[in-house]
Amino acid sequence: MTRDALIAIATATAIALHLALRFLFHLPGSAADWPLWIALAGGGLPLLAGLARSLARGQFGADWLAGISIVTATLLGEYLVGAIVVLMLSGGAALEAYAVRRASNVLEALASRLPHVATRVQDGRLEQIPISDVRVGDELRLLPHEVCPVDGEVLKGQTTMDESYLTGEPFLMQKAPGAQVLSGAVNGEQAITIRATKLAEDSRYARIMRVMREAEERRPAIRRLADRLGGWYTPAAVLVGIAGWAASGEPSRFLAVMVIATPCPLLIAIPVAIIGAISLAARRGIIIRNPAALEEVEQCRTLILDKTGTLTYGRPTLTDIVPAGGADPEIALRLAASLEQFSKHPLAAAVVHRAKQSRLALGVVEQMSERPGAGLRGRVDGRDVMLTGRQAAASKVSSAELPPTELGLEALVFIDGRFAAALRFRDEPRRDGRKFIRHLSPRHRITRTLLLSGDRESEVRYLADHVGISVVHASASPEDKVRIVREEAGKAKSMFVGDGINDAPAMQAATVGVAFGHQHEITAEAADAVILEPSLAKLDEFLHIARRMRTIALQSAVGGMALSIAGMIAAAMGWLPPIYGAVAQEAIDLAAVLNALRVAIPRADLADFSPTPR
Repeated sequence: MTRDALIAIATATAIALHLALRFLFHLPGSAADWPLWIALAGGGLPLLAGLARSLARGQFGADWLAGISIVTATLLGEYLVGAIVVLMLSGGAALEAYAVRRASNVLEALASRLPHVATRVQDGRLEQIPISDVRVGDELRLLPHEVCPVDGEVLKGQTTMDESYLTGEPFLMQKAPGAQVLSGAVNGEQAITIRATKLAEDSRYARIMRVMREAEERRPAIRRLADRLGGWYTPAAVLVGIAGWAASGEPSRFLAVMVIATPCPLLIAIPVAIIGAISLAARRGIIIRNPAALEEVEQCRTLILDKTGTLTYGRPTLTDIVPAGGADPEIALRLAASLEQFSKHPLAAAVVHRAKQSRLALGVVEQMSERPGAGLRGRVDGRDVMLTGRQAAASKVSSAELPPTELGLEALVFIDGRFAAALRFRDEPRRDGRKFIRHLSPRHRITRTLLLSGDRESEVRYLADHVGISVVHASASPEDKVRIVREEAGKAKSMFVGDGINDAPAMQAATVGVAFGHQHEITAEAADAVILEPSLAKLDEFLHIARRMRTIALQSAVGGMALSIAGMIAAAMGWLPPIYGAVAQEAIDLAAVLNALRVAIPRADLADFSPTPR
């Protein structure tokens, strides 16, 4: 626990004890004030020392005026007011420290996924060795469902591997001897033997961790709304107080000005608005991890979107059936789906779903076999049916008989030994993608939208044309993503939306990072906000909640400061004694806080984007 957190807890306890002594036990003021004295001495002095160091570095904001308020309140004998300001300062600092600590949590989550040991094949025996002892050329045994420890090449066995953590591709990738494997990928059902081609520290996953660390260290600093407003309000208040003192020769006028100038609309109303927005967002399935993002997202003019899982549904869909000459595509689909309903292959569900959409009655399967790399075979309604890939089908059919290779994935259907059809698959674009992109500029003042993905150029370009995005960056590694996002953030405040581990470093580099869905803990840790239900309508809600929060927070802060300035002038003129200034400030604070509480009230017009039904 940080020092600021301890001060906040101790001060809150002291305030509660003071109120109990005064109102429950009816002790006189001096007897009930001793907890506040302890809080001001133990908590206020360290905070004042920290503010003095900030002032020496040229940092000037609302916190500095709060420090003056602590001293002024103590001199006036307003110990409760001073303790409340101490609580606000220490509590805010503790929240900022928590946000900084999140960076190390992301790296810890990344590190926890990678195994610390590897299984090496040595003279026909298996031995466990630390991952740091793996050398290039070592043969390693990768068991089912294990995370691959280093980059390598398959020597023996066939399996499928989930590389979506690293590449963003939504499909399980087939692996056979000669195929490349990436560290951090998750093995499927079959054990395989691989040869290490890189050391652990040079492998793909370790590189992502290094990029993440660099992105966190260079993450753009967000200047909080209270600091920006306090930058001019603080010196103005001090000058008014000094002017009143100098004109009258009465130091009490300076004290009166400081009391009514206490920046509670900044230190209380804005946090209340933020807390209300966090609460409202949570009720709508949006988790705000970094409150500063709510203040900044309304100022973002560039939106950078990952492809898989954001503008697509993140799962394969059967898009085309290309029949052989004279073959019936519906027969090919029906027979293929009859077999696929018993398969666990990642494309099987898409075939079955398409057959059901076409209202095809599935046939009777008499026997079925499925071996990795060999495809799916069986007898359906007395006919021999096989689904396989081009490489496995090379011995059965010449390339001239097959349709040209196109984008996406495919499966070839053979009926009674003859090629019948090619089934083509894509990651299905969201139906409301184009509508959402068009919605961004007029409603959220987004002037530049980019599609940034690790997928192939052809796939990314296809999606970009589908949804109406002209700026495209494809085949981007995590390092490329960070570089591109950092360049865009240098031109204008930017928001990055993604859903994969490979997106986490880019989220750190953007002004605001949004995780779409919560499949990966690491991505959620790196994000400023997490949209639990991956829908563009929810992203629109997040933007509206942030805009409304900022509008109401500004109303409360600026309105409260305007009333405080009027009170400061009255105090400097001698029309408002310190005690009445304190009462007036409490009334101003109450009005500002009540207005800020409106943020948490749900409204029917909170979002104006209606998604296209699926």
